[in-house]
Amino acid sequence: MTFKLDERRQSEPWTAPRNYSASAPSPGGSVLDDPDREGRKVLERHLERMRDQTQTAMAAIAVALRSLPAADRVTEARIGGAELASAIRQVVPAAASDVQFPALGCVLVEIDDGEVRLVATDRHRLSMRVLRPTALDGEACRLLVHAADLIEFGRWAARVHQVTIQVGPDGARAHSTSESRVLMTADGLFPAYREMLSALAPPEYRVIVDRLALRDAVSSHAGTARIALGFADDQLAVSLADRSNAVTLPAVCHADLPQRIGFDPAVLAPALEAGVGPDVLLEISTVDRPVVVRSADQGSFTTLVMPAALNTAG
Repeated sequence: MTFKLDERRQSEPWTAPRNYSASAPSPGGSVLDDPDREGRKVLERHLERMRDQTQTAMAAIAVALRSLPAADRVTEARIGGAELASAIRQVVPAAASDVQFPALGCVLVEIDDGEVRLVATDRHRLSMRVLRPTALDGEACRLLVHAADLIEFGRWAARVHQVTIQVGPDGARAHSTSESRVLMTADGLFPAYREMLSALAPPEYRVIVDRLALRDAVSSHAGTARIALGFADDQLAVSLADRSNAVTLPAVCHADLPQRIGFDPAVLAPALEAGVGPDVLLEISTVDRPVVVRSADQGSFTTLVMPAALNTAG
């Protein structure tokens, strides 16, 4: 199961609704005199299509405008170098390495609403780190940076005290007190991650467990296609799909999950590895919806992990 990123809408150009004139045939022209309800239904369907096209166009234009700084303005955001390097380390593993859609091999750097957000997704997980800059000025903007380039940039950021990201008509640069670097950007449309987050159902189950212990238990099943997590009586059990090779960990379960939930260990383990703090919080709505993985005491880094169907037949 993967996140539904609406790839059709991201890749297809928007087509403006056709203007109907008195000389052009109108979809309602043949139904205006229809005495029954069929004519009304045809017109209502046409109105709904027109409304959908308009909303799609408005959303696409809004994304484009947010990605472009004003022609005469420069956006600047100042962030601690170590903090920025840590955010890059956490988010980059969620970017795809072999992708059909090049934007998924990039990290979105978004400066907006007084925050700097780094977001990456490979359609099986989505990672986001929110940073609070010490200074921010200018228009909202969005940059796509190839994951490999951002890793190298993170190594540089870790060695300086503060980094000022500067975005203007001539591109993006990063400055320290003694050095300046060009921040290479890529073209493409990143998935509408905000809509994905807002569509999440409220969690029904919350589990707190030792992050490294859970990581090690999941990693012990590396190479298998599926593992199962079960929660009951303040315990978390990590096993194979057929319940064998179980590892039981103490946990704080706010409610017992009536069903086990499956994961690909190759997806879940890196999400746990990238976390911070001794404990991890798992927020679960249902066994077939994304699970939110975050630090139990630090909420600025969040990962969504798609569950995997458990097939115990084999």
